[in-house]
Amino acid sequence: MVEISFDNAEVDRREKPASLAGIFLAERERWPLWIPVGLGVGIAFYFSLPIEPAPYSGALAIVISTLVALVGRRHLTWVLAALSLLMVSTGFTAAQLRSALVEVPVLTKEIRAVTVSGRVVTNEIRVAGQRLTLDHLRITGLERDATPERVRITVRGNADRRALPGEWVSLRAALSPPSPPVAPGAFDFARQTYFKRLGGIGFAYGGARFIEPAEDVNGGEWAFALGRLRQAVTGRIRNGLDGEAGDVAAALLTGERGAISKQTLAAIRDAGLAHLLAISGLHIGLFAGVVFFAMRAVLALWEPVALRHNIKKWAALAALAGMTFYLFLSGATIPTQRAYMMGALVITAVLLDRTAISMRSVALAAVAVLLVRPESLLGPSFQMSFAAVVGLVAAFEVFPRTRQKAGL
Repeated sequence: MVEISFDNAEVDRREKPASLAGIFLAERERWPLWIPVGLGVGIAFYFSLPIEPAPYSGALAIVISTLVALVGRRHLTWVLAALSLLMVSTGFTAAQLRSALVEVPVLTKEIRAVTVSGRVVTNEIRVAGQRLTLDHLRITGLERDATPERVRITVRGNADRRALPGEWVSLRAALSPPSPPVAPGAFDFARQTYFKRLGGIGFAYGGARFIEPAEDVNGGEWAFALGRLRQAVTGRIRNGLDGEAGDVAAALLTGERGAISKQTLAAIRDAGLAHLLAISGLHIGLFAGVVFFAMRAVLALWEPVALRHNIKKWAALAALAGMTFYLFLSGATIPTQRAYMMGALVITAVLLDRTAISMRSVALAAVAVLLVRPESLLGPSFQMSFAAVVGLVAAFEVFPRTRQKAGL
């Protein structure tokens, strides 16, 4: 492995301290914070292109930038430029690879009154019914090659029994392709459904009929078990609290907010509390905090353990396990993923006796999300959640220095 050093003897003598490269060199401790910025620039550039680029373009840019960094490793300006290009190329390649991996057949025209059968992946409750996401589809009139991998169908009315994840259903439905933006620069619903691998959306004529599962389909049992648990928890909360209080409570705990009426949602938005309905840092923090302090309190009552072991780290491990469970129970949305990774980094810092809250932990969480789901950069969920956390951590970092200067 070639090592790049920035010692004075190896830096180009023509670099001046007042130059851009000199400023970057003085800020070397903050360099990791620019990694998600570079990734984001590459991802945004990919999604702004009017046509799909060549499959090898991203990988080629990575190779070129790496070679430039190695060849010009004694020249700081060359190295900085090459590393910047490398980060942008990596983001571009991640978006390109992700787009290729999720590519599935999509309906090209609307079809009506067809029989659709498949396995229930998720069942989201709605004000006037339920919304089923189905896979392993069979659609009358469509060849196997033209059949989408998944479709989402709204079933209106109150069914006698709510379909559970993993069960198989059949229904008569109308399906259509996901709609494009209504105006240039508007929300692109088709792009959102593309990355969810949804090839069509529609509504059902009547209810769903339960059928026998296909014999050649297996797998996904743990995910379906977790989906059933989430559905059961949501149902218990809604049954225990009358009216929309149960719907709001279920949304705050499991993220199932489809049953909240439009009037209540409007009131929540007008009150400035809509962000509370998205499972994010507040929910993850409360859940992890309750588990951490409860476990530590229980262990403190066990005298031999409390006197001989570091029960704080034991409680931190229990909190991490609880956070992991709650991540999947709540649906693992982008804000939840960000909050989970931030919480996991804080707990890891506690286990390693390091500083728990820093801008680097935010950058690491952003890098993980952007590499795994680069399309999240374009959504308000990613932008707002990370912007809020960056602001909070920046204030947290500045406040101690302000107190030191004031002599407090």
